[in-house]
Amino acid sequence: MVVAGLGTMAGAPPAAAAAGTFQQVTGFGSNPGHLTMYTYTPADLPADAPLVVALHGCTQSAEDYYTHSGWQKYADLWGFEVVFPQTDSTNNALSCFSWFDATKDTRDKGEAASVRQMVNAAETQHGSDSHRIFVTGLSAGGGMTADLLADYPDVFAGGAVDSGLPAQCATTSAAASGCQYSDQRLSPSQWGDKVRGSHPGYTGPWPRVAIWQGSSDTTVNPVNAGELRDQWTNVWGIGQTASSTRSLPGGTTLSSYDDGTGQPAVELYSISGMAHGLAVQPGSGTDQCGTTGSYYINSICSTYYTALFWGLDGSADGGGTGSLPAPTGVEVGATTDTTVSLAWDAVDGAAAYTVYRDGTAAGSVTGTSFTDTGLSGGASYRYTVAAVDAGGAVGASSTAVTATTTGSKPQCFTDTNYDHVAAGRAHQSGGYTYANGSDQNMGLYNVFVRHTLARTAPGYYVIADSGCPS
Repeated sequence: MVVAGLGTMAGAPPAAAAAGTFQQVTGFGSNPGHLTMYTYTPADLPADAPLVVALHGCTQSAEDYYTHSGWQKYADLWGFEVVFPQTDSTNNALSCFSWFDATKDTRDKGEAASVRQMVNAAETQHGSDSHRIFVTGLSAGGGMTADLLADYPDVFAGGAVDSGLPAQCATTSAAASGCQYSDQRLSPSQWGDKVRGSHPGYTGPWPRVAIWQGSSDTTVNPVNAGELRDQWTNVWGIGQTASSTRSLPGGTTLSSYDDGTGQPAVELYSISGMAHGLAVQPGSGTDQCGTTGSYYINSICSTYYTALFWGLDGSADGGGTGSLPAPTGVEVGATTDTTVSLAWDAVDGAAAYTVYRDGTAAGSVTGTSFTDTGLSGGASYRYTVAAVDAGGAVGASSTAVTATTTGSKPQCFTDTNYDHVAAGRAHQSGGYTYANGSDQNMGLYNVFVRHTLARTAPGYYVIADSGCPS
């Protein structure tokens, strides 16, 4: 539904923040999907800034998503614009984006076309960087996000699907509930074909995709996260086995799936025990954001980690706009349960070096070695290094390396599927059993099928029938 006070003309903001303005934009195009456009524009938005499209969930509004999701905070902090599309009850009785309707969620049709027109309008108005346009959404907005990534891989550099569904999972409203609640029993290549078929002839580059899912979600079954992972790793031409896993706040396990250069192409964030909604974490810290409410759950600031994944903090995964070349020879040295040591070759003209852990600066040194401290045991971290000149300009980032701390060895459990579920290591849906965290399909939910599960991080289990990992 349309929130009272939001139906204003362009230029008359219904809400304003100290650092920027949230307002409706009219006349952005022919609008075949009958959507409404709102934007949040920070004060002094620089030219060539990134652009984020953020889609609300069912029963929500653009203002609701703007208020609770935390995108305003990082738009102000890191300098980018956010477009908030809005649907309402005239389009769908529950104000859901139509991720399940082929007449509305495919390239250049309906709601998808309206969102594309919003992007064009924002680009024209503020001179956005056409290579740094991203889309994210919750629930039905997440399903539409996946569709938009498939429809317009030539537009969106990355996306984040929060408690959502794979691209083109359903093409009719009658098929929507099956996608929400059940395993569709498709192979990764079949899921990938749904993306490739959405923009025939397109061969890449593909968007980098973050997937967020609560393990206790009963509205969008967690199996959807595994299907999203299968879909986008297949599109990227990489395997479905994680390159690394590590623990984050809020009982969150991050599984990264790297491309051929060692950069994460797909990231899966599984939040143990979280129900259906967007993960937020109110607070003043840089990694805290949002406010709680209906379908906004206090757990972890998903917006912060999504923004880092996309490089919106300006680090570009370590490195900046300076002229110094990327350091070479970056190697991992000794590791303990709490430390990682790194070394690299010197760069001519470098006054210092900045080391980035998972895209965020971990420290600065004048030499060519660094020891990162205060880490978690048995966790994987991704590092890049950039040289800094005497004027403070940060150069290009190095090739990423991954380091894994010692300790916290996997625990393994061999049991029937029934007993794995009873012990909290797995969950069942539609008569099938899925490992918690990884959402790997373990087969029928009964006392006859047995598997060995390895717990590689809190709340995260993988099938280990061939032997427990060392």
